[in-house]
Amino acid sequence: MLFSYNWIKEYIDTQLSASEVAERLTAAGIEVDGVSSEGPDIKGVVIAEIITKGSHPNADRLSLCEVATPDKTYSIVCGAANMKAGDKVALAPVGAILPGGHKLKKSKIRGVASEGMMCSEVELGLAEESGGIMILPEDSETGQDLVTALGSADSMLDADILPN
Repeated sequence: MLFSYNWIKEYIDTQLSASEVAERLTAAGIEVDGVSSEGPDIKGVVIAEIITKGSHPNADRLSLCEVATPDKTYSIVCGAANMKAGDKVALAPVGAILPGGHKLKKSKIRGVASEGMMCSEVELGLAEESGGIMILPEDSETGQDLVTALGSADSMLDADILPN
């Protein structure tokens, strides 16, 4: 039988990890065969706030944005038009890993360095289509890991229910 670690946490207030819960269930007589991670296949994507949005000096359809987390301000070149200063967005800085194992590298877009990318739901593997970058609620905490903030990270516990 498969069940969700997040589902267990709805009923039991615990700070134990999924693996620790599995160990305790096994010790109590419910044999847990394994624990597997579920959720989007992304790492290092964080919530950031757009500080400024300006025109790209060498392209009409691109924007040059300053995007900030509590630790750093990034210069990002973006082709989406659906954002403005003050918006909270999903930022994949250099080194972040997107679905398919794509690791972001610093790049120059039309002669301007970009230190990452602001992502759409499609680029994050969260939706089939989108109308631009992912705009998050105003009360989203900048610097927080996106997968954690969305609550989409989970573990599945595979338990054998024995006849006794």
